[in-house]
Amino acid sequence: MLLTALPLSVQAAWEPTKTVEFIIPAGTGGGADQMARLTQGVVIKHKLMNQSMVVINKSGGAGGEGFLYVKSAKGDPHKIIITLSNLFTTPLATGIPFNWRDLTPVAMLALDEFVLWVNADSPYKTAKDYLDAVKAGKDNQFKMAGTGSKQEDNIITVALEKFVGKKFTYVPFKGGGDVAVQLVGNHVNSTVNNPIEAVAHWRAGKLRPLCVFDGQRIPYKDKMTDTMSWNDIPTCKEAGVDVQYLMLRGIFMPGGVTQEQVDYYVNLFKKVRETPEWKGFMEKGAFNQSFMTGKEYADWVKDAEDIHKDLMKAAGFLAK
Repeated sequence: MLLTALPLSVQAAWEPTKTVEFIIPAGTGGGADQMARLTQGVVIKHKLMNQSMVVINKSGGAGGEGFLYVKSAKGDPHKIIITLSNLFTTPLATGIPFNWRDLTPVAMLALDEFVLWVNADSPYKTAKDYLDAVKAGKDNQFKMAGTGSKQEDNIITVALEKFVGKKFTYVPFKGGGDVAVQLVGNHVNSTVNNPIEAVAHWRAGKLRPLCVFDGQRIPYKDKMTDTMSWNDIPTCKEAGVDVQYLMLRGIFMPGGVTQEQVDYYVNLFKKVRETPEWKGFMEKGAFNQSFMTGKEYADWVKDAEDIHKDLMKAAGFLAK
């Protein structure tokens, strides 16, 4: 009698077997923090993972604490990190033993805009009004709050200094939430916060956007206040200020993980991006919704690293 061999059971695709740590190399309230916590909420609400996800802020050393923590977890697929441009700026400025190549690229979730903000009670209605005042004042007369030193906000501030020919007093804070609160309280004159970090205060009538640091206007046309949409904010170039800067919001894993493990998180974030909560967050925060994975994403990161080396060198921010 001929016996037919039973088929071997098909091996299930990899998935987490314990709690996933979602690391934020920045403080609470900023764009990366908000994006990670929204993701955590979406994953729970829509039951996108069988295991739990815990969000952990490791902001020390301009995010260096978070990067070194994930670097040290080589081969551990239960840790992911959301990155901003401090992926490049922190090692370049501090000389810590870290490079993005120590991690495994997973996906670009979006690119984040930067907006020049002032207090709504200030006399400045346009970017030209404000920068003309800075130009007419003394060095260090105007205070610019930003997240960290020698990072994105500081780089943009240096570019503005070169444009107006005057120095700002740059005041660093741990995260974009703190930065926005400083401007609401009139403790500083301006910020270059990301949209999501200032939108609640804008809608509350506390802050005023002057221009966006992009080559084109933000496309979202739904009204965010009684009178303005994101699309109503002029580009800084329209105001005669040719300064542009977009920031990565991307996911990495430790080095030494498998392609199957990377694919799990790529698919997870694809599911997250399809939810109404994510789509609403993208519009509220005026994000550029670029999405990349694989070689395309790794190539983009490599090019961004080169750009940041040039920017940091020009600003005098490279570690000696």
